[in-house]
Amino acid sequence: NTCRPSSPPFVEADEPSLVVSEIWRYPVKSLGGETFTTATVTPVGIEGDRGWGLVDQATGKVLTARREPSLLFAAARLVGTEVVITLPDGSETADDAELSAWLERDVALVRAGDEGGVYENPIDPGTEQEWVEWQGPGLAWHDSVNGRLSLVSTSSLDGIDIRRIRANLVCRGAGEDALVGRSVGIGSATLSVAKLIDRCVMVTRAQPGLECDLSVLTTINRERGGTLSVGMLVDTPGTITVGDRLDLRA
Repeated sequence: NTCRPSSPPFVEADEPSLVVSEIWRYPVKSLGGETFTTATVTPVGIEGDRGWGLVDQATGKVLTARREPSLLFAAARLVGTEVVITLPDGSETADDAELSAWLERDVALVRAGDEGGVYENPIDPGTEQEWVEWQGPGLAWHDSVNGRLSLVSTSSLDGIDIRRIRANLVCRGAGEDALVGRSVGIGSATLSVAKLIDRCVMVTRAQPGLECDLSVLTTINRERGGTLSVGMLVDTPGTITVGDRLDLRA
């Protein structure tokens, strides 16, 4: 049974109609992630999501697949509270020296702390010459202070592989864009839908089973104004389970 807060009440909404079909966590930023049937939602998102990052020791910045596309060919999972990274050759490690040898640059696996990371993005995905930088929030390696947990519908994906979008929640149905500015309940968690998430060159990157495809970003820009999925903040921590329905708060 799904636990619901008794006050204020929840109301069932005719639109949008969204039911959780997949739950994803990405323990190390920009590495492949893991799926669950039930996830714990903390004040800063799904427990363990983007909890670790690979910091480039030369720049002090957290690496993402925008700057280092090779990251998408490794995957991370949590075993208890420990990170296990599976490298492209199938070996497993969390050792800085082995990770540095793989990436051919000096990196350290760093747990997120109070100070957020500095992130960067190419202005032009085609040339990747000029880059912009910004400061992210603390406590998890999230890009935006307004995006602690993300959600996308199968309708909005329209065939795009979820690994390109890396949303935490995939929902059957449609209509998440209209939720910006609203409060919603999913499972025993309540969340504020804070923003539409702008998409960048990462959605075009190659990864296992997916080729580099610049048309993915071109299509998102043309058909969706450059956004795909919504970013949410956690009002009330709780649990979310596959099959939970999203309810609008009264």
